[in-house]
Amino acid sequence: MPQATTIETITITRPFKVIAFICGIIVILLMIMGLASTDWLMALGWRQGLFAHCIEEAAPTPLPFNVPDSAGCFQARDVAYIKAAAALCVICLITDIAATILTGLGLRSQDNRDKHKYYRFAVFCMGFALVSLLIALVIYPVCFAAELNFGNRSMWEFGWAYGVGWGAAIFLFGGAVLLLCDKESEEIYYKERKIVRDDVGGGGSMIGMGHHGGRSGTQLA
Repeated sequence: MPQATTIETITITRPFKVIAFICGIIVILLMIMGLASTDWLMALGWRQGLFAHCIEEAAPTPLPFNVPDSAGCFQARDVAYIKAAAALCVICLITDIAATILTGLGLRSQDNRDKHKYYRFAVFCMGFALVSLLIALVIYPVCFAAELNFGNRSMWEFGWAYGVGWGAAIFLFGGAVLLLCDKESEEIYYKERKIVRDDVGGGGSMIGMGHHGGRSGTQLA
């Protein structure tokens, strides 16, 4: 009886890239929280974010930076460093979304070349997002210190939203490192199955006989 052997290839994805994908999603959530918050910089009766500042009821006067507004939330002051930090954070969010999508496409793809291409561009996007965010997190306090004399408050502190920015930077760094370091080959397992063909009266019947083989090769991630 003639026999035919078929071999099925099974690729096992390493967990590092899955963790990098999760890091990208976490960064998206953190950046949205940071961009939407007004708790980047805080003082008595005053909260300042990237797109708005809020004045509390009965806030001591004169207000910080001699702002003439009353109680409530208003558009952020027309200051270069605030606009620059906001723009850089938006760029970070957009590029991280792109990196996360590319990582997901790489995880989903069955073609080795496409996987490598998606992961490579994801690393570039995460790196660019990280640099943009770090610049924003540095220029914000440095430039604020230069106008501190006009703050009209004796005590200032950075709020939780600024800390969220640093948290996003940590996850971005971790995601990029995981994608860079996981250059190892993905494991390939071969499943071998033998098919025995029995020709009877011009017709044919097949009897399947199979066994599983262990790992016998590697494939670049």
